[in-house]
Amino acid sequence: MTRFPGFKAITLSAALSLSAGLALAGDDTVTADQILSALKPAPVTRGLSVGTPQVDPSVKAREASFLATVRNRKTRSLSLGEREQIAEIADAKPKIDLEIQFDYNSADISKASMAAVQELGKALSNPSLKGSTFVVAGHTDAVGSEPFNQDLSERRADTIKHYLVDKYGLAGSDLVTVGYGKTKLKNPDNPTDAVNRRVQVVNMDTKTASK
Repeated sequence: MTRFPGFKAITLSAALSLSAGLALAGDDTVTADQILSALKPAPVTRGLSVGTPQVDPSVKAREASFLATVRNRKTRSLSLGEREQIAEIADAKPKIDLEIQFDYNSADISKASMAAVQELGKALSNPSLKGSTFVVAGHTDAVGSEPFNQDLSERRADTIKHYLVDKYGLAGSDLVTVGYGKTKLKNPDNPTDAVNRRVQVVNMDTKTASK
């Protein structure tokens, strides 16, 4: 399996800082501006200060090459190795955890979470994010078998993608969907906690915003 030097192993269930992403519960008020702020690449100045991390251009090139291989792929066609490579790259990218709830044992978005999905659509439609590739990652809690949860997480990620494409005109090729089932619990101490049932959106664009 191809690895990307310079990236540590990913644990997507870790708490997200504002610099790396923003965790928002589905019953809280989430706005397009909050999502946009979490997904914007970190700005850089013309003169990099001492100690500023720099990404090897060859690493960025390998990231772009890999993303090209999973773009337009069906979610369930991704191998375990490819899912982990996506997670590894996503570790250092701007991201947001949205606790979007679905109907029980279903990929249908719950009515309570529809507003959050709509705000996500508005954010991803913002011109400042034009040209970005986004990963939409589905996660479940630990109830049920691993194969069932893997399939459910994939279907839920697909549901979000289809909604964004159909309702907001986003290009399907800009949305890479992946499911992690119950393998990356946000709250491993309480595997059945609703916070584990979430959708994570990651801005995989390798460009950085300039001041």
